[in-house]
Amino acid sequence: QVQLVESGGGLVQPGGSLSLSCAASGNIFSINGMGWYRQTPGKQRELVATISSGGSTNYADSVKGRFTISRDNAKNTVYLQMNNLKPEDTAVYYCNANGEMSMYGLGRRRFGSWGQGTQVTVSS
Repeated sequence: QVQLVESGGGLVQPGGSLSLSCAASGNIFSINGMGWYRQTPGKQRELVATISSGGSTNYADSVKGRFTISRDNAKNTVYLQMNNLKPEDTAVYYCNANGEMSMYGLGRRRFGSWGQGTQVTVSS
């Protein structure tokens, strides 16, 4: 099993900053892509940012220039630095990772995992 745990959410004022982190653990052989998604009540979950194992990044237009995604491969951790936050950024943020997990000598299996989510609230 591969588990993801997010942390760093909270309440901030408009224009403020927050840093999110997501650590993957378990019988990981390799992690390919990692990303952040967010969801508000009544809306579908949307992509915020992704990063490949090689460091290539992709951002939603709504956060481009304000958010930065990064990863530490040695720690199996992905980060999201959020600056100049706006009320419309309020959502539950979810971490995602995909890759291959070890099957204890029986081979490898592809996985896709989600974290439990962390609440980000931007309000004055």
